Amino acid sequence: MTAFVVLVLLVAVERLVELVVSKRNAEWSLSRGGVETGQGHYPVMVVLHTGFLVAMLVEAFVRWPVVPAALAWSMLAVVLAAQVLRWWCILTLGRRWNTRVIVVPGMAPVRSGPYRWLSHPNYVAVVAEGAALPLVHAGWVTALAFTLANAVLLTARLRAENAALATLPSLEDANDA
Repeated sequence: MTAFVVLVLLVAVERLVELVVSKRNAEWSLSRGGVETGQGHYPVMVVLHTGFLVAMLVEAFVRWPVVPAALAWSMLAVVLAAQVLRWWCILTLGRRWNTRVIVVPGMAPVRSGPYRWLSHPNYVAVVAEGAALPLVHAGWVTALAFTLANAVLLTARLRAENAALATLPSLEDANDA
């Protein structure tokens, strides 16, 4: 149980680091004329993701489940892979990455790194981690509840983000300029 608590605390610290990077990057985008959309779902996202970290700890202490080693280790591998993907996305987007939906008019969408293959690879990381992190300690209730709630949230988030990205020039337009 102690190892799981430490893991969740490490993820929480990682999220705080993300928020620092996000704030700095959002300011950079806004100072260059960036336009924010989809603000309505942002507070819900903050509550959901914070609640997720708390819920899996509560579940672990309330249920005190027996955790098969194969489940713990395989889900830990998924969590680590999700972290690698998340930070690959953050590094690829550079100053353009933040936790809000902000686009700078005139800047073509990024199509390098994981964005060569997927439109929204960061959300793949979020979905994978949302299912796997609680399951490191057999927290199937949290994994299921977060996955369902996150699916609803991501529907709104993707709608807002795709609409914002549609306002940007294509790579071909940017290369012609």
